[in-house]
Amino acid sequence: MSTEKGPNFLEEIIAEDIKNGKHGGRVLTRFPPEPNGYLHIGHSKSICVNFGLAQEFGGTTNLRFDDTNPEKEETEYVESIMADVKWLGFQWANVFYASDYFDQIYEFAVTLIKHGLAYVDDSTAEQIAAQKGTPTEPGTHGPYRDRSVEENLDLFTRMKNGEYKDGEKVLRAKIDMSSPNMHMRDPIMYRIKHAHHHRTGDKWCIYPMYDFAHGQCDSIEKITHSICTLEFEVHKPLYEWFIEQLEIFPSKQYEFARLNLNYTVMSKRKLLQLVKEGYVNSWDDPRMPTISGLRRRGYSPEAIRNFATRVGVARRENIIDVGFLEFCVREDLNKRANRVMAVLDPIKLVITNYPEGQEETLIGENNPEAENHGGTRPLPFSNELWIEREDFMVEPPKKFFRLGPGLSVRLKHAYIVRCDEFKVDENNNVTEIHCTYFPESKSGSDTSGIVVKGVIHWVSAKHALPAEIRLYDRLFNVEDPSSEEGDFKDFINKDSLEVITNAYVEPSLKDSKPGDYFQFIRKGYFCPDTDSTSSKLVFNRTVTLKDAWAKEQKKD
Repeated sequence: MSTEKGPNFLEEIIAEDIKNGKHGGRVLTRFPPEPNGYLHIGHSKSICVNFGLAQEFGGTTNLRFDDTNPEKEETEYVESIMADVKWLGFQWANVFYASDYFDQIYEFAVTLIKHGLAYVDDSTAEQIAAQKGTPTEPGTHGPYRDRSVEENLDLFTRMKNGEYKDGEKVLRAKIDMSSPNMHMRDPIMYRIKHAHHHRTGDKWCIYPMYDFAHGQCDSIEKITHSICTLEFEVHKPLYEWFIEQLEIFPSKQYEFARLNLNYTVMSKRKLLQLVKEGYVNSWDDPRMPTISGLRRRGYSPEAIRNFATRVGVARRENIIDVGFLEFCVREDLNKRANRVMAVLDPIKLVITNYPEGQEETLIGENNPEAENHGGTRPLPFSNELWIEREDFMVEPPKKFFRLGPGLSVRLKHAYIVRCDEFKVDENNNVTEIHCTYFPESKSGSDTSGIVVKGVIHWVSAKHALPAEIRLYDRLFNVEDPSSEEGDFKDFINKDSLEVITNAYVEPSLKDSKPGDYFQFIRKGYFCPDTDSTSSKLVFNRTVTLKDAWAKEQKKD
């Protein structure tokens, strides 16, 4: 977690605790997601902070699922969260669930009732809201606040036994209805929900609220540093009040600024809308900011961890430009991704003086930026090639250094060719380019003396593999879709996905699979999609080679 700027405030707190022998010098953090959706890039920062700090100080981290809201939680989400944490490169010490502690949390509630610190309230949700007052006006006591301990114990037992309907009663803490902190104005501890739970089934029909379950779970596990994002800062007094009144292990909460990215939304509720209403194909759609979506798009875990580290840990909220995330991805993939050739908009190039039927194998360098240059690969070459349509112009301008009538260019890893003529169809579209090649100009042993300024990529038409290419862009076309007037879905970028079905890639990609990283020379970084098979290759564009988006914004 350390950066060049020195230790962050969380590192300083933990270092001081260890120095003072607090908790015997032990460090135990936790990552406590609710399994009601897939994790997103914001969660990745929290994962990196909690696991990273524990690793840095020789401690461990628990993965705990906050499964107190049965109607929205599914085993699918549990499994996806575990896969995401592992993919990011972290390993938990234990897997726990808040539901593991339902019996113990219930007994905590009984203890508070016996101490006169909790009561059963029959008020409706609207009545409770009215009782709470406003941030500038104190709340008022409700008619059920002074029930006897015996009556509260009886009613709470009957709530547990299923004698009441949803919403008919709640259990509230008895604290201070005039507190300046609205969370301290007799917060709800338990509500009735006759809902099937993904782990406990129908055993329970009452479920603890987050504020009552969270601190107690931390305490049960003896978490030393409960690290969460700043929106929970106002919950801290309640977190501490429950622990103090119950006289249990004193877990301590610390807050840091969450990760906010522009051009995206990071509300699980809104992301679920995008999935359910068909704006994206799935939670792992490569346009989604989910960790599984970023993985499918070709982001590496190392790039995301590096991004989280460089963003840093601060106390103040700020918005990070998604361009910085893309920069971190480019920086990582530049060293990781093998260079390969793919033609996305093909046009035929025929080398007229290369013997028809003759083939040779050239050598391509995999990655000049990698350690030991990443090795080499064979490149089949023949007299018919596919090149990019944009690499030929009938009437090229002065500084066009690619192909046009009479112009010469080097074919990457191959020979210099000169354009002699071209063919067109009935609509005057160029269909074929005829070139002469210079045998003595072969890359690595060029003795031709010919000087050219341009280099273009290609694939052998006879050997190339057909592929589908999916070009992804940002899902939203405004910086903060959630704050704009209107529905956030009104700002979806209609050009966020372009599918190319007639592309060709070099044969070395035949056995590529998800998790492989490639730079398509001159085109960007790409990865095989989960839809890809050996009989139908599908590649996703991870990110362009340069920040084309920023250039377009400057034009505007």
